[in-house]
Amino acid sequence: MFDNQNIRNGQGMLALSPLFIFLIMYLLLSLIIGDFYKMPLSVSFIIASIWGIISTRSIPLRERIEKFSSGAANTEVIYMVWIFIMAGAFATLAQKIGATEATVNLTLELLPGYFLMSGLFLASCFVSMSVGTSVGTVVALTPVAVGIATETGQSIPLFTAIIVGGAFFGDNLSFISDTTIASTRSVNCEMSDKFKANIWLTLPAALFIFVIYMLIGKNVSAPIQSVASNWILVIPYFVVIFTAIMGLNVLLVLTMGITTSIVFGLIFTDYSIIDMFGFMGNGIDSVGNLIIVTLLASGLLGIIKYNGGISFILQKLSSKISGKRGAQTVISILVSIVNICTANNTIAILTVGGISKEISDKYNLDKRKTASLLDTCSCVTQSILPYGAQVLMAASLAGISPLLIIPHLYYPFALGFMVILSIIFQFPKRHR
Repeated sequence: MFDNQNIRNGQGMLALSPLFIFLIMYLLLSLIIGDFYKMPLSVSFIIASIWGIISTRSIPLRERIEKFSSGAANTEVIYMVWIFIMAGAFATLAQKIGATEATVNLTLELLPGYFLMSGLFLASCFVSMSVGTSVGTVVALTPVAVGIATETGQSIPLFTAIIVGGAFFGDNLSFISDTTIASTRSVNCEMSDKFKANIWLTLPAALFIFVIYMLIGKNVSAPIQSVASNWILVIPYFVVIFTAIMGLNVLLVLTMGITTSIVFGLIFTDYSIIDMFGFMGNGIDSVGNLIIVTLLASGLLGIIKYNGGISFILQKLSSKISGKRGAQTVISILVSIVNICTANNTIAILTVGGISKEISDKYNLDKRKTASLLDTCSCVTQSILPYGAQVLMAASLAGISPLLIIPHLYYPFALGFMVILSIIFQFPKRHR
């Protein structure tokens, strides 16, 4: 259950005001001026964070800053920072030694042009389902998708969004996904039962979007490769993908990818080991802004939680329930709003898991459907957050603004629509 003490001491909407300021400064301002590059994410978060610290009451300034800093320095955030560092090093190193180019050319040679978009979506769904992590999938496949988009003259934001959308297919369904584990444990549901309920939402959405990509991609033509690539240089990418599918830790996966890239770079290119260390350093530098944004966002969201913002949301929404549809709607909204406030779908599920179980028991909801809603709604919300780790990582690798990716996230939007239909029409019938 939510923390009653936090609610009594919380500041209601004032506790959530830093989030509103961020959304106004970044999203609304970018839309008004019509340029998604003018307003940096980091500056938006700094302004919102300053307000968050100012609006925090009853404790000295130093303690307010400490609360902010503890939010930025929690173990989940630092772990994500390590992934960003390793991913930046691997992505730049692989690109410099020719691994990215070789992988792109091999894909263009093997797949017909009309199948490139749907094929990338299928690959992203498969890898994420096997890996159980959307971040790992984004790291592995985004450089390839961007390379293909560049070679075929297609939209880089669209091709990047294909990978992000498919990455959340597996994040939502995989048995080894953190969100699956968190949602099933929260409501005491078996993973296999949650999967059976979940598939009624994810599979129709994925099939529909697969067909959409087939239709959109029918006019895409793969260019004739005039320069032969050294196909053996695709091995670093295969190492990353296959070791991830084996279930190895993502940091270990990236370490193996870096090691393989160095070995093949020494054998098949003229670069020295010092050259490749330089490439890795440049890659790490390239994710510096991404790391800064992640720390600022986490600090801001930490102070929102300290001020009772999360507890305020839980209290207000849980008091407005009527019937099964109302209960399912509140659970879906709760996890989505908390996800917006935490930018972490697993943390969102864990935060609202207890009260969701109480709501589920009180209104006699099927725990399989409750677990499915928790997981699915958190994944949909996380996938469309411009400050979420997955979109930030994809945007960094693609060299574009996170906001440019959002409109092209067809699968998450289709999945969200399926959630709405499942609540309105109460399907699947045996999981009500």
